[in-house]
Amino acid sequence: MTHTQAIIDSYPNLFRIDYNLNKLVQKIEVLNFVNPINIEQEKRNFFSSKYNVNPNFKYRKLDFNAHKLQQELFSQDIDSIKDEETRAFYREVIYDYSGLVQCVETVGQKEKFYFNSLKSFGTPTEKDVDNARFILHFEDEAYNQEMIPVFNANEAAEYFEDFTKQYDFQFNIKLSNKISAAAMVLNNKQTLVLKKNHRFSANQLKVLANHEIGVHLVTTFNSLNQPLKIFHNGFPKNVETQEGLAVFSEYMSGCLTLYRLKELSYRVLATDSLRKGFNFCDTFDLLHNQYKLKREEAYNITLRAHRGGGFTKDHLYLTGLKKVYSLYQKEASLDNLLAGKVTLENESIIQNWKQEGLAYENRYKNFAFDNNENTNSKLDFILQNLK
Repeated sequence: MTHTQAIIDSYPNLFRIDYNLNKLVQKIEVLNFVNPINIEQEKRNFFSSKYNVNPNFKYRKLDFNAHKLQQELFSQDIDSIKDEETRAFYREVIYDYSGLVQCVETVGQKEKFYFNSLKSFGTPTEKDVDNARFILHFEDEAYNQEMIPVFNANEAAEYFEDFTKQYDFQFNIKLSNKISAAAMVLNNKQTLVLKKNHRFSANQLKVLANHEIGVHLVTTFNSLNQPLKIFHNGFPKNVETQEGLAVFSEYMSGCLTLYRLKELSYRVLATDSLRKGFNFCDTFDLLHNQYKLKREEAYNITLRAHRGGGFTKDHLYLTGLKKVYSLYQKEASLDNLLAGKVTLENESIIQNWKQEGLAYENRYKNFAFDNNENTNSKLDFILQNLK
């Protein structure tokens, strides 16, 4: 009998529920549904309307029965899990996944989607908005060679393949025009998707390699090595920790710039504009006319906030970075946070599971976390002074 089988036999109810949830949630990858399928067409229309007509985005159709999925989620016999902490955790998992199903189910339904998004991802607090404004008042750094976008998506793919040679995991790289970011990881398909018509700068390639591969793919492949599937499917509210680690990886590898921090700050302001009832044109106007962002950048950040009907996830990058940076300042280990799609708030349960044999040590590490390559003292000043 293998070690894993012995553990499963010792906790039959826990593994049965974990297995059932794994089967149920394969389809709920929110980013799969929330990215419009007509981004480029609507961008052209928006620009030719002189920024006066809100885009009319179209979305992928649901390929599962959301109501049935909800019923199956709530029919799990959580009370049969003996350990109190684990039982409470899985109950929270079910509520969280149920919220994500509601997000996916209401994509494109304006306020309905927005309120579901609030439930799952929250909204910026006044403190978050103050932090964003604090970052934005710093003067831009001098533009250097590394920031010039000269690489196409195929060259980017080669760069990422080369970066991944330090690991022994295999993943797919796919090019697409249907994503709003320059790159994103699809956890369930172990795929890195690159924006087909995007031009990448040398700095952005390094940023994306350390962010998408060094964290998002490392946590994906570590999670596949864990006995419990929850590490792969995601702990409740794991976005803040995951994105915080990913941006921190940019910082440690020496490629985080003030420009990038400002981009994350504009995302906070765009997300906050939803709370104020701004439509797409209003948010674009705020970024393009008041903050003087170039129209491409202003459009992309506005799109990220307004997709689906109001997607509030983007404010979590900055709050996550602040939390992970504070941990690093205390010289705390980040190992548990790389075990899968986990959260800072649930670190104690990972520790307890390790002692019980329910969680394993990580197979893969983030190499950037070994040495601090950041040489920009202004970034340290900013990160130390965020509220």
